[in-house]
Amino acid sequence: MSRRLLLGAPVVGVLGALLSGCGEDEPVTTSDGPRDGRVDYGNDPSQFGELYLPGGRPRGVVVVIHGGFWQGQYDRTLGQPLATSLQAAGWAAWNLEYRRLGNGGGTPETFDDVSAGIDKLAELDLDLGTVVALGHSAGGHLAAWAAGRGRDGGWPDRVPVTAVVSQAGVLDLRAAQADGLGGGAVEAFLGHAPTAADAPYDPQQQLPLEVPVWCVHGRDDDIVPPSQSAAYVEAAREAGGEAELVEVDGDHFVVIDPESDAWTKTLEILDTLG
Repeated sequence: MSRRLLLGAPVVGVLGALLSGCGEDEPVTTSDGPRDGRVDYGNDPSQFGELYLPGGRPRGVVVVIHGGFWQGQYDRTLGQPLATSLQAAGWAAWNLEYRRLGNGGGTPETFDDVSAGIDKLAELDLDLGTVVALGHSAGGHLAAWAAGRGRDGGWPDRVPVTAVVSQAGVLDLRAAQADGLGGGAVEAFLGHAPTAADAPYDPQQQLPLEVPVWCVHGRDDDIVPPSQSAAYVEAAREAGGEAELVEVDGDHFVVIDPESDAWTKTLEILDTLG
């Protein structure tokens, strides 16, 4: 079954297979993409990032956070083509892996990993004046979350995120649950149906952020509807935040196709930042 089909499949059946076969899941131990090095930020096999460095001084750092409804069968290989493109465009790309459902992830472990993975940048001898969190689907959720992770004494943020690009992001967990996105993925990820008490994990409940957010979303996305981005941008602006909706032609995956016009528009957004 393809990644595209799996991403649209009900999460209950997928999670059952994941959890029952957890012992057979091969840990990710090596990077197989063009890179300047794998760097671990923890002891778990999924706690690492792949650093892609351009020739010359980087324009800034882009943290690439892959999607897949937080499920273990999706991994950092989804982000490698984007990291390669960012590297060619003069950015340092930090392609982040993290624990997911079925391999030790969930709430709060996945959040712990994303926060620790971003903070690891402080040890990599990089200029951290510009740190953009860029994430697709569930990765868009984590990218937006990461920009506000330090508020209210939440997670450490010794490396603050300075801007967010959400690519078809799951930005409102309560709406995502109500709409049945991922066949119950949100409830599986949180361990319960989302409520107002889940504000520390829900970008829609963390508004406004103190950094700009761009929401790039395909008009024909039938996996994460464009309403997720549109409603987030509207609420962010009403709360006094800086947010922009960038609608593009295509489906859920066009935004992570480095040959697409959608990705060209994303690179143009990044051009305004570094």
